[in-house]
Amino acid sequence: MNTERSLKLYNSLSGKKEIFKPLHEGHVGMYVCGPTVYYDVHLGNCRTFVSFDIMYRYLLHLGYRVRYVRNITDVGHLTDDGEDRMAKGARVAQLEPMEVAQKYTVGFHDMMRAFNTLPPSIEPRATGHIPEQIEMVQDIMARGYGYERNGSVYFNVRKFDQENPGVYGHLSGRVLDELLVESRDNLKSQDEKDDPADFAIWMKARPGDIMVWKSPWSVGFPGWHLECSAMSTKYLGQTFDIHGGGNDLKFPHHENEIAQNHGACGCAPAKFWLHTNMLLLEGKKMSKSEGNFITPVQMFTGDSPFISKAYTPMMLRFYMLQAHYGSQLDITDEALLAAEKGYRKLMETNKVLQGLPADATAYDGSESEHDRAILALIEDAYAGMDDDFNTAVALACLNELGSYAHKLANKQLDASAVSPWVLERLKTVFNTFIFDIFGLQDESDAAGDEGTVDGLMALILDIRANARTQKDWGTSDKIRDGLAAAGIAVKDGKEGTSWAKN
Repeated sequence: MNTERSLKLYNSLSGKKEIFKPLHEGHVGMYVCGPTVYYDVHLGNCRTFVSFDIMYRYLLHLGYRVRYVRNITDVGHLTDDGEDRMAKGARVAQLEPMEVAQKYTVGFHDMMRAFNTLPPSIEPRATGHIPEQIEMVQDIMARGYGYERNGSVYFNVRKFDQENPGVYGHLSGRVLDELLVESRDNLKSQDEKDDPADFAIWMKARPGDIMVWKSPWSVGFPGWHLECSAMSTKYLGQTFDIHGGGNDLKFPHHENEIAQNHGACGCAPAKFWLHTNMLLLEGKKMSKSEGNFITPVQMFTGDSPFISKAYTPMMLRFYMLQAHYGSQLDITDEALLAAEKGYRKLMETNKVLQGLPADATAYDGSESEHDRAILALIEDAYAGMDDDFNTAVALACLNELGSYAHKLANKQLDASAVSPWVLERLKTVFNTFIFDIFGLQDESDAAGDEGTVDGLMALILDIRANARTQKDWGTSDKIRDGLAAAGIAVKDGKEGTSWAKN
């Protein structure tokens, strides 16, 4: 492990950057809230998971043994009208809830492969951990922070706040007396609560509910917030190093997670809380209802009025690298076109750099002016990553380092100006940052490009097949026409759907 580096992370809990020291030397436990698999993953989700993939990669690069846990939510996450999102997805698609969960879990994994994210160490499902969630409810009740009403169990936020002042609301910066009623728990149960701020940790099933289990209180299902508390505890312990997710999860989800963990064992779940920020589209928050929205598939096919052409997953991943994960990132066609040029230039620069002749001359201890400049830029790239995973800074350093590769290749700089050992160091670091830390792939490579296209087409045709199954002919035709405009013909036959380049 690289013990010389000092990693600083912005902790949402404290509101400041802190030096990262894991609870157990050499080991990191990281939990990230995963998708609710009732619909296709959206572009904002992709940014969150790409951001945590880069964090995961960098921690591994530093030599840590990382247990990365990212869950699948397949029960308990309610819509604003109180319906389980999985049940709603099943009703709309006329499928069983587990069919919906499986379909969109497969789609999520396909999308993550398209963006070249590493799989987590463990990917638990909420439905596979009902006993652990029931046990946590019992622990919370045993410590006096849960109460039962008509078969449902609620967390007593007011009592918890009185006995643990300053804990509830600390992460989100909310004041308890100003909290609005959390509508996603169960609208019908508001009159059962002792206080509007209380939230359900077990919900009694209603007539028509499909995904239900037996518990000591009723046949029902766990609250959405409970699953992450139970699964992070099971796989990472009562207190672990890093908990992450999108900024929109700070309240109520993460705030309630913290309360549940304190309520169950009297200890905080995570030392560091990291949150990604949102994506904007032409300066505005994405909204389907307002028509200001673009999907990953529309990005890949170019089938959107917001963009002039199709963009590949690796180009989009590069675009995300240009901003710090904690800052907003605005998607505009102009910025995407510029990023595409930057991505191609980076890949070409690496080819030029790796093609420079190697010199086996032994290191004699001397350093030239250019040596010192190159080594300083390498250190600055690492310093950027050490400063809360600032990929924008690291990427800027790589671009400066790349200028040395072109100067050497074009004879603008004499080969003797850079020591052989510094050149080898530059080659290794450049390659490592691009592929191992940033997780990019070179799509200009013929074999790699073919594999990328095949993977993307499999994903796109799977989404189109799902649309056809649901008789969503508008979406199905839109995908077909978008591919046709991109020079790809889609053919539907008895043996299934095939595609070919025109």
